[in-house]
Amino acid sequence: MITVLFVAFAAILVVSSLLVILHRNPLTSALFLVLAFCSLAAIYLLLHAEFIGLVQVVVYAGAIMVLFLFVIMYLNLGHDVESGVTLALRRGLGWLLGAVLVAEGALLITGRLAPGPATPQALTAAAAAAPGNTQQVGLLLYSRYLFPFEITSIILLVAMIGAIVIARGLREPAPAEAPAGSAPVTAAAPEEAPGEDA
Repeated sequence: MITVLFVAFAAILVVSSLLVILHRNPLTSALFLVLAFCSLAAIYLLLHAEFIGLVQVVVYAGAIMVLFLFVIMYLNLGHDVESGVTLALRRGLGWLLGAVLVAEGALLITGRLAPGPATPQALTAAAAAAPGNTQQVGLLLYSRYLFPFEITSIILLVAMIGAIVIARGLREPAPAEAPAGSAPVTAAAPEEAPGEDA
């Protein structure tokens, strides 16, 4: 039964992740991302990682997705207006970074690339003897996976700065002022109908 649930949630996760990057509407993509986060939390629960599953729902599907939706609605991202060289350059860089990520994933799967610095034996033994998975997560997060954790915080900082820069660039220009010395425009009085008496 657990295997069937795992396969079902994994299929939902893969399909919703594909819809996040393939859908044209950013708001719909964000909602599919919420579905992906919830299915990932269900997989964590199946793997007996209750703390990580609950944090996935509370932090990612809750707080971070509210922030994403707020930024999307604030920027009013309706369509992509870029074209020509800028669009080709952006797509080329996207494909290049995607190829680099695929290569890194292949190296991680084959075991040629270590996911982080080696953990001392004492920390590994302490994590194994910990009473709950919360302490295990804390020990591993701030020892073996400290460097990826710090990289994630830098990426989030860059994303916030990028959202602020984009929002400042999308401000509408101030209305043009009337030239000096020109008379203000007033509304014309309504004309009387031809047949009415004054």
